[in-house]
Amino acid sequence: MPHATASWLVDNTALSFDQIAEFCGLHILEVQAIADDTAGTKYTGRDPVRAHEITMEEIHKGEANPDYRLKMLKGPEPVRRTKGPRYTPVSKRQDKPDGIAWILRNHPEISDGAIGKLIGTTRTTIAAIRDRTHWNISNIVSKDPVTLGLCSQRELDALVAKAAKKAGIEAPADSRLDGDREALIEELRRERDDAARRAEEALNSQSELISDVAKVLDPFSDNKGHV
Repeated sequence: MPHATASWLVDNTALSFDQIAEFCGLHILEVQAIADDTAGTKYTGRDPVRAHEITMEEIHKGEANPDYRLKMLKGPEPVRRTKGPRYTPVSKRQDKPDGIAWILRNHPEISDGAIGKLIGTTRTTIAAIRDRTHWNISNIVSKDPVTLGLCSQRELDALVAKAAKKAGIEAPADSRLDGDREALIEELRRERDDAARRAEEALNSQSELISDVAKVLDPFSDNKGHV
């Protein structure tokens, strides 16, 4: 919500537009448009102090020095489970055998213990799927556990790399999302450029309107009417 944060900083601080733009990741013209109420949407301010993204002391430093670059607070480290099996929501437990089958098929170098911690299952279940003695083996379909929501891509990649290193093989590079990532970056760039262009057009239109009004009201203007 960078625009909402910028709106709050404009209304409640004496920071420069450049400081606000850099902190919020916006173009300075977007901040100018928000300050002049010429942005296409009126944003409801979002307090970054209450959101624990910055302190008032940091804001005061910026107000005292226009060249100072604001520093965003780092969020709290997420709590990580270190022992015990992973908890899996009831709605996803039926997907575990499919995720286990995918790992056994694509990464046989991963140990049963590691699979059990990643998916939150038992060695008995893993062995039954490997030996095709599982009671529901005819309905088990190999599916990526990340797609099923059983683990994150980062966790799976870390486990694959660790197992590959232990087995003395080179971990394969996952390039499945490269095209999507580049397309997303390009789309975000277009949106940012379009927003900056609209903000600049709005500023230019307002400036021209003010100039035209000033000429009409100026008694010494060449456009003054004649009787």
